[in-house]
Amino acid sequence: MDKIIRATAADGFVKMAVVTARDTVERARAVHDCSPTAAAALGRTLCAASLLGDAMKEDKGSLTIRINGGGPIGSVVAVSDSGGNVRGYVENPFVELPLRSDGKLNVGGAVGRDGMVTVSRDIGLKEPYIGSTALVSGEIAEDMTAYLTESEQVPSACALGVLVGTDRSIKAAGGFIVQLMPGADSALIDKLEENIFMMDQLTTILDEDGAEAVFEQVLKGLEHHIVGEKEIEYRCYCSHDRVKDALRSIGREELGHIAEEGKDISVSCQFCDRVYSFTPDEIASLAGEEPA
Repeated sequence: MDKIIRATAADGFVKMAVVTARDTVERARAVHDCSPTAAAALGRTLCAASLLGDAMKEDKGSLTIRINGGGPIGSVVAVSDSGGNVRGYVENPFVELPLRSDGKLNVGGAVGRDGMVTVSRDIGLKEPYIGSTALVSGEIAEDMTAYLTESEQVPSACALGVLVGTDRSIKAAGGFIVQLMPGADSALIDKLEENIFMMDQLTTILDEDGAEAVFEQVLKGLEHHIVGEKEIEYRCYCSHDRVKDALRSIGREELGHIAEEGKDISVSCQFCDRVYSFTPDEIASLAGEEPA
């Protein structure tokens, strides 16, 4: 079962969260029939969204990460609820690029670097809080590190990884965010930087040893305490009523034209590919309703 684990270290000056998300990312890959490169890009973004969403204090809040770097994959979108459960999609799930010179999937080439990472937090107010920063590499983790440090003014390090098997299934997926609280001294910063530089490949750790080993390598030499753990999953909140609300938003006139065509219409959820069908009579009824 996928989960998020949170810990503190160095008398509270360090906060760290690790997410294990193999099943979650495999579900996303299967739903969207992703290529290995698209699965890696979407999986990394889902992991980042899960970590940030779970950190929200609002019980019914949601967080959306949208990345568009001008690359062939198009936009990468991941949405998390306040419990770390996620859903997402990429515009071009079939993108294929040659491997990088080091043999790894070319996520940065698929995403591109000419664009922004935008994070939107909806906490129930009239307008969501939106922050954005320029993409650094398109590899997702570096871009999220820059976002957290620049936009949210919190010194942070983020690592994200997805291991795709030869059969295209997800063998390991997850990530971590480690953050320094105000007052942390330079020696602590140096220690964390050294640990992260020396650590094994993230997906290897997750595949072979699990989340606790990630804490042990990143926080090596620092006593840490687990402060929370919860299960997460790929979860879509679409429903017939929500799709009806979306249809109402296109306006009475357009709905009337659709109804006059006399054909059933089908609407597919972009997050889970579930299909909702509506008859001409249902569309006509929506056209006659007051906007929600």
